Amino acid sequence: MRGSLLHQSSVTLTSELVRSLDIPGPRYTSYPTAPEWSDQYTRDQYREAVNQWAHTHTPVSLYIHIPFCTQMCYYCGCNVAIRKANATVGLEYISYIEKELTLLLSGISHRPQIKQLHLGGGTPNFLTSDELRALKNLIDRTCDIAPDAEVAIEVDPRTVTEDQINTLKAIGFNRISMGIQDFSEPVQAAINRHQSIELVTQLFQWIRSAGFPSINVDLIYGLPHQTVENFSTTADEIIRLAPERIALYSYAHVPWLKSHQSLIPTEALPGQDDKLGIFLEARRRFLNSGYDAIGMDHFAKSSDELAVAYRDGVLHRNFMGYTVKPATEYLGIGVSSIGYISGHFVQSTKDLKRYYADLDNGRLPLERGLELSPDDHIRQWVIQSLMCHFKLEKQEFFSRYHVNFDTYFSDSMAHLKTCESQGLIELTEQGILVTPLGRLFVRNVAMGFDAYLKQNSERRFSRTV
Repeated sequence: MRGSLLHQSSVTLTSELVRSLDIPGPRYTSYPTAPEWSDQYTRDQYREAVNQWAHTHTPVSLYIHIPFCTQMCYYCGCNVAIRKANATVGLEYISYIEKELTLLLSGISHRPQIKQLHLGGGTPNFLTSDELRALKNLIDRTCDIAPDAEVAIEVDPRTVTEDQINTLKAIGFNRISMGIQDFSEPVQAAINRHQSIELVTQLFQWIRSAGFPSINVDLIYGLPHQTVENFSTTADEIIRLAPERIALYSYAHVPWLKSHQSLIPTEALPGQDDKLGIFLEARRRFLNSGYDAIGMDHFAKSSDELAVAYRDGVLHRNFMGYTVKPATEYLGIGVSSIGYISGHFVQSTKDLKRYYADLDNGRLPLERGLELSPDDHIRQWVIQSLMCHFKLEKQEFFSRYHVNFDTYFSDSMAHLKTCESQGLIELTEQGILVTPLGRLFVRNVAMGFDAYLKQNSERRFSRTV
């Protein structure tokens, strides 16, 4: 699609404009972003943050990371451990999840209330049906899951069984998420992930028959051998399957961080114009089929609570994605998991052996963290407002922080003017409105409020397209 115009509703892009906007930048699932967290952060700081939260009795989200996969997908950016399924791996890991939960919650006089529970990975359905029951029983013994909580799990269509699906429904899960990425066989071969349309269709039938009210699918654009034509076929198959939610992520090719991505031939990756064309055509098909665009890269049926929350301006975002179950605090349990508690980001060790060793010695398996400064909190709120609501109201900013927005962010005004000249935002007396074009490049807008990015310009990030 080089040299052509790319259209999406009121969005008109030229190849030249795409090139000017396609720059390296953070994804802003957090602010400050993970590269700014410090390995000098201590367990005492973490413990104090947990104690502060405990005194407030506020609800939390709970994320549990299950790292195991039976094989490596070459595109993967997650923390995984490749293991063959056997009778000891899952049960051993659950025993350490119990140790971590017990240690983390020690000294807390009440049972935490969970507003959102998410099992991610890796492959959570690496755990057998009995192991999934054991893990859920562990959570129920230590926490109270709110009656209206979102209880979600990621599953791999290649390995999940009908018995596991029925078990998950029986023990209280109400949302299933699955990675599909692409149905094209050449793409699947290049990323080492083979799963047929027939296999996924069967899985949808199991999930619907079990009575799950919501299914989410993950797709990735920018993978090797993808074209507008073959990814449109994938999009049409997804529309036929009719999940409630769709996440359409840009592939981040970062072999300097994930060495297995070097197995993907870079010459097979679509170019800038082609990659954006893939995204826009898929987006067009979803919007024309009853889905609303939510945030940067999500879609939901117009009747779905995510779409309703977006229209009502009450959407939230954390490491688990966009959510309608806001809990300011969230606990991360398991190897490499991330939490946010009392204004502190914390991440557990990514090394499974060290994770086990720390817990065997009664230590929280901490790798790094960050206590946010007052300035961090202000910039965090601004970036989340732009990412979730595509607007910022200066009066609301003043009401929260008792400071004039234009004065506080005087050093960002040149960036905002540039974004306005590029058609990404509209600047008004009342605040900032992100345009339809800007919604595709909202990371570019957010970068102007990132104080760390200005200080550490040598950081390496994925590109914004």
